[in-house]
Amino acid sequence: MATSFTNFSYERFMRNMGQNLEPSVRYHLSKVYACLTATCAAATIGSLIHLQGIYEAGLFSALIPLGLVLGLVFTPDNGKNFNMRLGLLLALGAFTGHSMGIMLEQVMFINPAIIVTALVGTTTIFTCLSASAVLAKRGSYLFLGGILFSTLSAMALISLGNLLFRSYFVQELTLYIGLAVMSGFILFDTQMIMEKHRMGSNDCIAHAMDLFYDVISIFRRLLIILTQKEQNNERKKKRN
Repeated sequence: MATSFTNFSYERFMRNMGQNLEPSVRYHLSKVYACLTATCAAATIGSLIHLQGIYEAGLFSALIPLGLVLGLVFTPDNGKNFNMRLGLLLALGAFTGHSMGIMLEQVMFINPAIIVTALVGTTTIFTCLSASAVLAKRGSYLFLGGILFSTLSAMALISLGNLLFRSYFVQELTLYIGLAVMSGFILFDTQMIMEKHRMGSNDCIAHAMDLFYDVISIFRRLLIILTQKEQNNERKKKRN
């Protein structure tokens, strides 16, 4: 029964995708998701390099991704430099994961299961929202762009102001709002990628980079939220 339901759902999903998307868009998305998967794998390797003590993360690891992003921005796709730009993207993933190694190490000290839960949560959120964006009416989520960027700017200002007041409530609020905003960016970025391709952009590297930062931002926030809940539970147990 479960197998037949899964097959039915998969067949319906593929049928709806075929009806909603042109073949060229489907092919472009497959390349984008392939690059995204490879970048996430590189990020995993980068994290393991720190966790295994091969090369510990530091300020240098946090600054390198900025240079790699600039390298991708100032090296536009010309149809001939795909391998070089893919190398830059994978390096970006590796150093981003490496710089997160410190956070992962702290989380593992509290409860290693948090990382698994955050990974499953991130994967579920990304898969569901990406499928929603792909199967939705063309451009139906593009209106979110202005709202998301405005909210992100407001959150940045509030966070700067909170450095002075150090309000726990404001910190928690921006954390959960940030999770919602980055989830919204998956919907927006996915449909924007599709529209850019329809207008002639085949830069799957840049498009994968956009989605990679959405994924990393969600994963980082889930880690913080789950870690805080674990610490609160531990405090309650000690009090009781």
